Parts: sequence; C-alpha cells; structure tokens
Amino acid sequence: MKKIILICLVALTFAYAKDSVEFNYADENTQRKNPTSQNFILSYNNVLENVRTSVVNISTRRTISSGRAYGNPFNNRQEQMPQGASGSGVIISKNGYIVTNNHVVAGADEIKVSIAGDKKEYSAKLIGTDAKSDVAIIKIEGKNLNAVTFLNSDKVKVGDVVFALGNPFGVGETITQGIVSATGRSGIGIVEYEDFIQTDASINPGNSGGALINSAGHLIGINSAIISRSGGNVGIGLAIPSNMVTSIATQLIDTGKYTRAYLGVGISNVNEDMSSFYDNKYGGLIISVEENSPASKAGLKRGDLIISINGKKVESASGLKNIIGSFQPSRVVNIKFLRDKKVDIINVKLGSLDNQIASGTLNYKGMDVVALPTELQKLLRASANIRGGVLVDNVELNSEAYSIGIIKDDIIVQIEDNEILNIDDFKTSTSSLNKKRIYLFRRGNIFAIVL
Repeated sequence: MKKIILICLVALTFAYAKDSVEFNYADENTQRKNPTSQNFILSYNNVLENVRTSVVNISTRRTISSGRAYGNPFNNRQEQMPQGASGSGVIISKNGYIVTNNHVVAGADEIKVSIAGDKKEYSAKLIGTDAKSDVAIIKIEGKNLNAVTFLNSDKVKVGDVVFALGNPFGVGETITQGIVSATGRSGIGIVEYEDFIQTDASINPGNSGGALINSAGHLIGINSAIISRSGGNVGIGLAIPSNMVTSIATQLIDTGKYTRAYLGVGISNVNEDMSSFYDNKYGGLIISVEENSPASKAGLKRGDLIISINGKKVESASGLKNIIGSFQPSRVVNIKFLRDKKVDIINVKLGSLDNQIASGTLNYKGMDVVALPTELQKLLRASANIRGGVLVDNVELNSEAYSIGIIKDDIIVQIEDNEILNIDDFKTSTSSLNKKRIYLFRRGNIFAIVL
C-alpha cells in the first residue's frame, strides 16, 4: 500500500513539474560601463552641428477676416487684418529648395526664411503644396546652402535615437531628443494620407515643418503634428516619413502640384472574424470596385485581398492607400493578391486621382462636393424649382474656394451654361482650366461667382 501511494505522489509531482514555468535569466557576467569620466562627455554635438544650418525658421504674414457679414453672403470678410505666424523648414537642395508643412505656409501673403548663423532674412517663393499629406515646398535664392541628407525611412526602427529640430513657440533654434516610438501610424485623422513616424522627442507649436534627425544626422521625417489635449507636448509627436516627403517634393518641384495614382477600389482591413478566410494574412481587402477603373479593367474583384505591390508588403487598408498614392498616374504596378485562398499576381496600369470620385466625394479648388441627399433634392424642387445640384460638404481653409467666399452647405446648381444635376455634371463642367462662372444656391437665393 505504501508503494502505491509513493508512486502516485511521484506521478503527481511529475505532472506538476511538466506545467511549471522556466524563467529566462540574464547572464550574471553582464558588466556595467560608466560612459562618463573627467575626460569623456557623451554628446551628439558633432552630428547636430552639421545639420542645424539645414533647418530654417519660417515666418509668414497673411490676411484674415475679423468676421462674417451676412448681408451679402459673399462678403465674408468685414475687415482685413494682418496676422503673423512662425514655423520651421528643412533645406533639401543647395540652391534653396525648402520642405515644410502645408499648414505653415497655406494662405500666406509673405514668407520669410532665416537660417541659423546667417544674419540675412530671405524672401521665399511658394513652389507647390499638397494638403492631403501636409507637405509644401518653398524656395529662397541662395547658393551652396547646407542641404540635409535623407535616410530611407523604411529602415527606421522603433527605439532609434532621434532629435527634433525646429523653432517651437518662436523662441529660436531648438533641439530636443527622444526615440522612435512607432512607425506607420495612420487613422489619426490629421490629413488624408497618413504614415507617420511617432516620437517622444518634444515637439511643440512652431516645430511644424522642422526636421526629425537620427543619431547619424540623417533626416528621417518632417515634424508635422502632436497629439495633445492641452496643446503642449505630451510625448506623442508625429513626423511625415522621408520617403513620402521625397516622392511628393520631387513632383511639386517639377510641376507645382502632386497628382496621385488611382486604382479605383473601396478597401477595408481584415478583421478577426474574416482572417480565417484569408489564411490569417494582412492586407487591403477590396470591398468595392469602381466601374471602368484600373482595378476593374485588370480583373480585380470584391473579396480580393491585396497583400503586396511591387514587392512591398501591404499591412492594412491605409497602407494600401499610401502605397498607391506614392505612385504617379500611368505607372504600371505589380499587384499580388489572395483570392479563394490562392495567391495571384497581375500588372495594373494606374489612373489619375485628379477629379476622380472617391467615396462619392469630389475635391475641386479646395472644396469637397457630394451628391445632394434625396430629401434635400425633393425640397429644392418643391420650394425653389431647382432640379438638382451638388452640395459643398467642406471647404479647406485658405483654399481658392475659400478665398472667394464659398462655404459649407452651399449648393452648386450651374457652371457657365451647364446645369449641374449630379456629380458627373460637375466633373465634366470643371474639367478645363479656364475661369468659370459658378452659380450657388444659399439661403433661398442664387449668386454667381468666378472661380
């Protein structure tokens, strides 16, 4: 009997030991090293001294309105008042091209640039802007300026030591230190195309457009925004990655505007419930395909999961959007996708996003127009004998549409001699670059403007 009990105890002990946890311990021989001594100072001065003259202070002056005058719906500036603002920028060429944020220079009547160690104040010319990514290019007349060195931002890793250079609160040239907290941040809602590098280096108002530099002195991003309830730094700074910056800057310098490629699909992420249908892969899930779009012509269908483009892995729907948006129209790309748990590859010639209807919205001269809701359309027919139109859903601050007085909820009913009944009519009537008479319905009246 005693033998039987002993055997049982041994078995129980073995069973318990089988499920026990084994801890991983550090090597006990790990040595501490003191980085400081009387003859040794830990410093990045040699790296930062070279790059500090690549980062500039930008000051702007613009005219703002003191209020709206409702007597005349288009006289929405009762009194013009000058306003000053400051930000930062980064020199990207020896002959004076500078990258900054769109929101730093948007609507500016005057742009001035100063460089550390240079007493001269330069007048800058606006070359081009891209509000969808918040990138802008300006230029000063200069020679042999200290152009920054770029790093491929795909090589940036979480934990890399970084420095934020800029002009916070207008106090002057300032450098702060931190690490890369995350990469590929999107879905924040700051701009339409988001692929931010997140850092805990202190970024404050005025740092916008400044440089995010790694410990080797290379530019990895342009500081763009912070997430904060108070408006001050709380350790969540966001920078536009250098690869996005160079792609956009090249086209802005060449043509003055940035035109994105267009695939023509509605996309979403693969949620947990859906993942088993797609072998637990990540990517951009096609939920709709627009008629006569590049995707439709190539044979892509609803339910296809795009997993890579030109060999670059697609991690999410926003990642797919950013990759497509980084290409220029007419580019042929190699798309790998999953359909019915089988991987297929096709080549697609991309179209142009300019004047394409995306999610039912069309952007023109800084205003977003959408189809009239059915109930509003019925009301207009009954009360104002208006057969149709398009609704202004949003107007970007300091855009061309804003500058002439167009506001949210205006209804565009006619352009030149063309009655506007729907989005397609609007798209056709705005296809040329000529000035146009646009007729708006607002608060029971129709007004004409030139845009």
